Amino acid sequence: MSLAIVTGASAGIGYQLARLCAAKGFDLLLAADQPEVHQVAEELSASGVQVQALVADLATLEGNDQLLELAGGRPVDYLLANAGHGLGKGFLDQDFAEARHVIDTNITGTIYLIQKVGRQMRAAHSGKILITGSIAGFIPGTFQAVYNGTKAFIDSFSWALRNELKDTGVSVTCLMPGATDTEFFERADMLDTKVGQQRKDDPAEVAKAGFEAMLAGQGDVVVGFKNKLAAAVANITPAAVLAEQHRGMAEPGSGKKK
Repeated sequence: MSLAIVTGASAGIGYQLARLCAAKGFDLLLAADQPEVHQVAEELSASGVQVQALVADLATLEGNDQLLELAGGRPVDYLLANAGHGLGKGFLDQDFAEARHVIDTNITGTIYLIQKVGRQMRAAHSGKILITGSIAGFIPGTFQAVYNGTKAFIDSFSWALRNELKDTGVSVTCLMPGATDTEFFERADMLDTKVGQQRKDDPAEVAKAGFEAMLAGQGDVVVGFKNKLAAAVANITPAAVLAEQHRGMAEPGSGKKK
């Protein structure tokens, strides 16, 4: 029986990825910083797979080590590194501890876990890694500067790691969603923004596209025509223009403007 780790599995895209893994018959190690991850584990256990869940701060190395200890030395076949969160408002108005937590969750904890599991996969000449990046990584994130910066790192990192592992039997896939209907905008205190109030993508559809891309060993996947167009346009649009456009979407109170 294959074993999959899914982080950020308490809700949203991570929850949907965990469901897909269970439907495929994978045993699961689930982690999140929300206690609802235990409810997810109970739900998915009913499908006949073994599921363990952990509430941990995945911004820390210790939290990720706790997750790895749950495996008990069992090889991990699939790593779905989905944990992450955002933070709205202007950078100078943010609490730095909160900004650092975004960086440590989205980057530090993520790549630490990937390195630990990736080394084991490389030694076994087998394994698949799915990393949740974002099309936000293509855009300077005015009023979301730290988050977009972390996703720029993750998007770039995933392609570099994929190339490093190209002859090892281990594949790396980057899932790059746009705005998705999850708890992200509430937790980032962005419900009063235009992007926070607009219609968003279905997390089940986003997860399905990422999961299938991972199984196929693809390098990346952008979900939806609108997001594919936005990603393509971002590659040819000056950064200053993109930053101003992002301001219109993410500036506090923009959702109330006429």
